[in-house]
Amino acid sequence: MIAVVGLACELPDASTPEQLWENVLARRRAFRRLPPERLALEDYFSADRSAEDRLYATEAALVEGYEFDRVRFRVPGAAYRAADLTHWLALDVACRALADAGFSGGDGLPRETTGVVLGNTLTGEMSRAALMRLRWPYVRRVVESALDGLGPAARRELLGRIEATYKAPFEPVGDESLAGALSNTIAGRVCNHLDLGGGGYTVDGACSASLLAVATACQRLVAGELDVAVAGGVDVSIDPFELVGFAKTGALAPEEMRVYDARSQGFWPGEGCGCVVLMRLGDARAAGAPIRAVIRGWGISSDGSGGITRPEAAGQLRALRRAYARAETDPSSVAYFEGHGTGTAVGDPTEIRALAAIRSSGGGGSLPPAVLGSVKANIGHTKAAAGVAGLIKATMAVARGVVPPTTGCDDPHPVLREA
Repeated sequence: MIAVVGLACELPDASTPEQLWENVLARRRAFRRLPPERLALEDYFSADRSAEDRLYATEAALVEGYEFDRVRFRVPGAAYRAADLTHWLALDVACRALADAGFSGGDGLPRETTGVVLGNTLTGEMSRAALMRLRWPYVRRVVESALDGLGPAARRELLGRIEATYKAPFEPVGDESLAGALSNTIAGRVCNHLDLGGGGYTVDGACSASLLAVATACQRLVAGELDVAVAGGVDVSIDPFELVGFAKTGALAPEEMRVYDARSQGFWPGEGCGCVVLMRLGDARAAGAPIRAVIRGWGISSDGSGGITRPEAAGQLRALRRAYARAETDPSSVAYFEGHGTGTAVGDPTEIRALAAIRSSGGGGSLPPAVLGSVKANIGHTKAAAGVAGLIKATMAVARGVVPPTTGCDDPHPVLREA
């Protein structure tokens, strides 16, 4: 069994697990209209859902007011400016989680056998934006072709002014730029800062990325490859690439985000980072570490030949069976499920059916009631950080001995009544 001994997060309206828990108890929701400094809605919004290169949602749950203390972390200005914010956010939150576990500044860690596994997809929006600097030759050719009527000297002078203006927001490419724009170095930042030798890498399982990171860390602990693991996920991707893409799949909620509700039509995006510190239960007890919760099992699956983006109940049920078999736990005895809960018209009923099937798999009579909820109703869909946000919420519930209220469900989905 694996002990959760440390927690930390930087999520919408929640800079600590305690703040996240308070928001869950109060059913507080962090959604606000997208501000122009994050996305210019006049450029991208259209109520016409078929409009090219446009999105139809205007709300998101954002991390506001966050500043990375690069002086405290001794990060040079050039390195800080060259790397995507996801790198610094993950480093900060990972160190907070270690401090919560009693390893402040890395003190007391078995550094050779401490590893870091983080979930991330596409690094972050700053890296994608920075790529525009290196696309200038293409832009120059497009602009130059539109200036055919000008003489060579006038064209050169105008293109020079445009180039300077175009490149001004972006840092010049330097020796830190490549590493700072890659997702595979996010975990490496933590290992580098704390001089850890147990390995640091990033995994990408889309919305399950951070839970895949947790499962991977648990497996390495069980195998004896690690004695302490930092696991979690980070996602800062509120940009046109993802939002317009989600809009074109119909995944964004056109009105209010509702979860497990009869009117569920999609999600609103969120962002942030969450980390947990894990140890084998026996080691945690021997070390006197603060045990917040215990992970007894985990399961990983895919949908096989099912849809790439369309969830399948059979695939989800496969993962649930594996998790409960490893945990040697009867799923019908579980009183609270922290679900995925995307709020989509397909995703919610699919998940409910899978949970209903695993609960009834024991073949007994009537089942005791159970609570189903999703932290996405409070902080939006944080994508690569979504799973660990739910794990932190569930860990707080276990530590407090309180079943949290469900947010975002006013009219329960009809499939819930069938279940």
